[in-house]
Amino acid sequence: MSIPTIETPRLTLRPFTLDDTKALYQILSVLDVLKYFPSSDPPDRERVQKLIQRQIDHWQEHGYGWWAVEPHADQQLIGWSGLQYLPDTDEIEIGFLLSKPYWGKGLATESAEEGLDFGFSTLGLQTIVGIVHPENIASQRVLEKIGLEFVKKAEYFGMDCYQYIIKHPR
Repeated sequence: MSIPTIETPRLTLRPFTLDDTKALYQILSVLDVLKYFPSSDPPDRERVQKLIQRQIDHWQEHGYGWWAVEPHADQQLIGWSGLQYLPDTDEIEIGFLLSKPYWGKGLATESAEEGLDFGFSTLGLQTIVGIVHPENIASQRVLEKIGLEFVKKAEYFGMDCYQYIIKHPR
């Protein structure tokens, strides 16, 4: 499958390549970027490379996945955004992670909106979930801005989370 590249007003959402390993490693190594993830310890370069390869493979297997996110102004990797299959619950999650200098600028919202549109318009999905740590207020706001609604507290990835859901707009 050919992974699409999507342009938004300020971002390019493009396929990951293994050449992104160094930049993603640097992003994930910054204090607090992984604060609300199951493991807040930064992964080593080998794990980052495997993460990227899993995303490339995920696209091939499912027809969707995470895009590498680049701002038009900088044309450098600043994180990821897209859809992820959750095999433990048979759900599809919208997810995003940006490097710290890009927090609070609306870029996570801009990229996540494209992920939802791709899921509903291109893939014909009926439901997409958002999973967020209860203390991660910024990500909760992003999910709410793109139309997801809080449903319940649930356990994902071995930690307590909030589950948000959006249904296909008919």
